[in-house]
Amino acid sequence: MTAPLSLYLSMAAFALAASITPGPVNIIVLSSGVQFGFRSSLRLVFGATAGFCLLLLLIGLGLHELLTAFPQMTTIIQWAGVAFLLFMAWKLFSSSGELGKRDAGVGPSAITGALMQWVNPKAWLASIAGMGAYAASGAPALIWEFTAIYFVVCFASVACWAYAGAFLGRFLGEPSRIRIFNRVMAALLVASAVYLILG
Repeated sequence: MTAPLSLYLSMAAFALAASITPGPVNIIVLSSGVQFGFRSSLRLVFGATAGFCLLLLLIGLGLHELLTAFPQMTTIIQWAGVAFLLFMAWKLFSSSGELGKRDAGVGPSAITGALMQWVNPKAWLASIAGMGAYAASGAPALIWEFTAIYFVVCFASVACWAYAGAFLGRFLGEPSRIRIFNRVMAALLVASAVYLILG
């Protein structure tokens, strides 16, 4: 039986709220857009979207039960997230500020995007909350439909951050300005890491 349109719209609204709001992944995508341009950042966007949706799907199919059975996994994910955020912050902080070959196929890889989501506690929380809200019954059709809707909305949302970065990059131009921008983004990532430690 097909779910009502209102349910699909609600799923899309949840996906939009969770995907478009600022967070560590979007900060990194924004910085990629500034430094490498929009098209070169689409691999990162695709990887982040695919990585998240795979996590969402697996949560829906029962991965969350592992967290219940082994609660220490939550701590491992949290500390992996902190380590990754600090690593990315260091990369941004130490960047030369030289613009990459914009839209020439360079820039962060899809694998980097996917890994960012798997060590991002926000992604785990959004996956668990989303599946709990829309597919708690465990109905396979709902799990797959929610994942498909989420993929489209998430890709568009994260791509907006890459586009915003590419737009900003045209105005920042000089390496000294890019360095300042990257260091501000690095500070935001460090703040995110501190929040994870203290939160």
